[in-house]
Amino acid sequence: MLTIAYIGNGKSTNRYHLPFSLKNENIRVKTIYSRRDNSVWDKIPEVNYVHDLNKIWLDEEIQLVVICTPVEHYEYAKLALENGKHVLVEKPFTQTSDQAKELFAYAKEKNLFIQCYQNRRFDSDFLTVQKVINSGVLGDILEVEMHYDYFRPEVPKSLKFSRENSYLYGHGCHTIDQVLSYFGNPNHITYDVRQLLGKGHFNDYFDLDFFYDSTKVSVKSSYFRLKERPSFIVYGKKGVFVKQTKDRQEEHLKLFYMPTNKDFGIDLPEHYGVLTYVDDDGNYHEEKVISEVGDYGRIYTGVYESIINGKEKIVKDEETIRQMEILEEGINLINE
Repeated sequence: MLTIAYIGNGKSTNRYHLPFSLKNENIRVKTIYSRRDNSVWDKIPEVNYVHDLNKIWLDEEIQLVVICTPVEHYEYAKLALENGKHVLVEKPFTQTSDQAKELFAYAKEKNLFIQCYQNRRFDSDFLTVQKVINSGVLGDILEVEMHYDYFRPEVPKSLKFSRENSYLYGHGCHTIDQVLSYFGNPNHITYDVRQLLGKGHFNDYFDLDFFYDSTKVSVKSSYFRLKERPSFIVYGKKGVFVKQTKDRQEEHLKLFYMPTNKDFGIDLPEHYGVLTYVDDDGNYHEEKVISEVGDYGRIYTGVYESIINGKEKIVKDEETIRQMEILEEGINLINE
């Protein structure tokens, strides 16, 4: 059994972590820390809710601390390591790549586990794209477009610029990790990171192009897309795959439809992507592809296996460091 505690009792902990950790039979959630008792989320029976961090640091049963605060990831993670706890950190992992390198080195020195919570590696749409590419039906892959769009103009209107609350840091950390995890480190990257409402405003747009030997992968996101672009488009020498809709786990979580339901996060036929290709005999095909099943809980399974059974981390240290470098390089282009 892996006994864990959370730092933070907001949306991150309650929506994106607890539904998956609580249903893992190898994990026990013992303690949740917050500064004040003002959370809008219902308390979970048999979980200790505390306002004193020492209740976590001095509890020898707690092996893993999960950092789910909006910011201060670096500070809390370092404090957890200092107190001999393994650590899982929400994304973005830190504010800088130097902080990330420091934490990984410190964890290694103390023989402790630390990893970023990259649950989006287990999005249904991303897993389905991998299945299609790996099948070889598209031939050599020429270009991949990944979109993560909103139409929420009120958000950038109400927020001033900051690194921590930028769109690039807040959402680029999802898609950039997907690129690095599947395609690897690119040969080079071009950046287009903007404040569409002007200088001083929230960063509300980014378009990053990752160049590999013969493949370009584009990550595009905007707060001003009344009609969302497809989640993924994959172009190969023999065809194209278009996945219009995103993974549905977040949609279900927002409706409080939990992973304990058998159809949680499952795509219906109208959500399936469309594969269009020409076979080796020159015949044209167009068909729907049944979506893979997404499961954010796979991160917790991987964390358990790494800490308890010594297996390799799902999210490698160098992948997290490279992501932080990319986020820094992109956001530093903005003239605040």
